[in-house]
Amino acid sequence: MTLRTIKDIDISGKKVFIRCDFNVPQDEFGNITDDRRIRSALATINYCVDHNCAVILASHNGRPKGEPDPKYTLAPIAKRLQTLLKRDVILASDVIGGDAAKKAKGLKDGEILLLENLRFEAGETKNDDGFAKKLADMAEIYINDAFGVSHRAHASVEAITKFFAEDSKAAGFLLNKEINFFDRTLQHPTRPFIAVIGGSKVSGKLQALENLLQKVDKIIVGGGMAFTFLKALGEQVGDSLVEDDLIPDALRILDEAKKRNVKFYLPVDVVCAQTIDANAVTIYTTTKEIPHGWKGLDIGPATTRLFREALDGAQTILWNGPMGVFEIDKFAKGSFKISHRIAESHATKIVGGGDTADVVQRADDSDEMTFISTGGGASLELLEGKILPGVKALEIKDTP
Repeated sequence: MTLRTIKDIDISGKKVFIRCDFNVPQDEFGNITDDRRIRSALATINYCVDHNCAVILASHNGRPKGEPDPKYTLAPIAKRLQTLLKRDVILASDVIGGDAAKKAKGLKDGEILLLENLRFEAGETKNDDGFAKKLADMAEIYINDAFGVSHRAHASVEAITKFFAEDSKAAGFLLNKEINFFDRTLQHPTRPFIAVIGGSKVSGKLQALENLLQKVDKIIVGGGMAFTFLKALGEQVGDSLVEDDLIPDALRILDEAKKRNVKFYLPVDVVCAQTIDANAVTIYTTTKEIPHGWKGLDIGPATTRLFREALDGAQTILWNGPMGVFEIDKFAKGSFKISHRIAESHATKIVGGGDTADVVQRADDSDEMTFISTGGGASLELLEGKILPGVKALEIKDTP
């Protein structure tokens, strides 16, 4: 897949609309606790400023219900952007209303305008053409640099692309980097290629597992989703999370792995508790004898050693999903140990966004990873072999 990038089009002196992903975590007081996504957009923004563009930035934050909500204002993001860019950022008080329209129209070369939260308008999540047209009318150039939402058919991601000519829309540096990493890894990996897949449910990763089976040498499965596979194999999983309706799919995947000679690793022991609680009593047990009333919430020490040894010699590692309920310290040890092992590997190490990126950050391994994606859902859909709605319109079609 080849994208038309910001370097492939003429943006000099033009008004540029950049769809960013500034949906960053904040504490109860509105303070930003992780600005990784904001920092990731700086290269594209600075490139536009250096080319004397008037820059209009747009993003969502949180999940407002299609109307203004002070809780989700982008004001803290505008403030952080000013600090990082070392230049003024003008914040509009609305998205397509009078204030945004006036400020966008009067924006001068080198100036930066940030629109208010896109999801303050119901038309955003409805992929409404009318709303998208009003956004498009603000600028001459459209740049998508929001990988984290490019799997969403939303107005600022998909519908807006209809209103720009082929030579007036492109991918920003971040989006292009994300797509290139995943595309190159999945299509031309250096082997051995190992996928580490975790998370709570098989249903969320079923298509990804099926697609990866055709590409990897080993698959390591942890997290809550492992118990559906273990129960399918006849193990005693107690009250652990199991999707009984997907047991036939789990058996089919295990059979397919065997046919393709893909080594498939599952936990052999787990950390169990009766409740998902920081104060819960825990026990260690093998996956063959989890007691009734107890549930597995993290991989155990034997599994950690098994998974670490399975990762030996890897040349490419793709990790998507934690090994347990990492948000609670007593169930985070397995995820952290796997993070440390992947970090110390000499392989190319690609980390899916979302929870996996959070694990890596909490484990203090971020600097050792080759690439950390900014999008959890988007990266998962790429693993499933899908073309993202926000990417399709920017793809350079092969000429006959």
